[in-house]
Amino acid sequence: MDEQIREAFGQLYAGEAMKENTRAALDRARSRRHRPVGYLAAVAVCLVLLLVGLGGYRYYFTPTTYLSIDINPSLELGINRFDKVVTVRAWNEDGQELADSLDLRLMDYQEALEQLVASESIADRLAAGELLSITVAGEDEVQCSRLLAGAEDCTAGQENVQCHHGDAEALEQAHHAGLSLGKYQAFLELQALDPTVTAEDVAGLTMRQIRDWIGSLEQGNVVESAPTGNGHGHHHGWSEHE
Repeated sequence: MDEQIREAFGQLYAGEAMKENTRAALDRARSRRHRPVGYLAAVAVCLVLLLVGLGGYRYYFTPTTYLSIDINPSLELGINRFDKVVTVRAWNEDGQELADSLDLRLMDYQEALEQLVASESIADRLAAGELLSITVAGEDEVQCSRLLAGAEDCTAGQENVQCHHGDAEALEQAHHAGLSLGKYQAFLELQALDPTVTAEDVAGLTMRQIRDWIGSLEQGNVVESAPTGNGHGHHHGWSEHE
């Protein structure tokens, strides 16, 4: 946690003491029927400070935009209105291992992305030809556009990295389907080409496997069996014919 965050929110962790002081002030006010206006005003100020403190905590730690990081590992970063990472959610076992290996919370989102891309888990997969997908989604279109541009800057020069824009509705649908947003959007492309494909079919696949599957169908190949994934980023073949 950097010094600026500690300074800005250190007082929020003293909320219990603030509440006790406020309760004591209210008790004293109730114990006497007549109080000077200035005294009652001071009590009102205490109440306002308490509400602002608790509300400020929620304000800061509520995500407004999400970054879906998918290669297998798959994980999701919740970004607040100040472009800081406030939540980290893993979507598979590899994603959980990656999240546990890095302390991303309260980092600037670009710094978090740089650490993720440089991590052994992702760097080794990219070197092996796997595909990394970064998808930005949220209600605030201005912030989404800014974060998408930042993600593109962070990964400029990296091979096999794609940055996409999503939307809040698709994010909710992805979560309902048990998929990360990036994988869910790729799944929708795949399902449009083959309506028999289910979310379960792609859940354990790498992004490269899903994209290769899409590419094969777009070329008119008939895929007789879906690729099988183990969630660890290795390539698995499948049968196809013209």
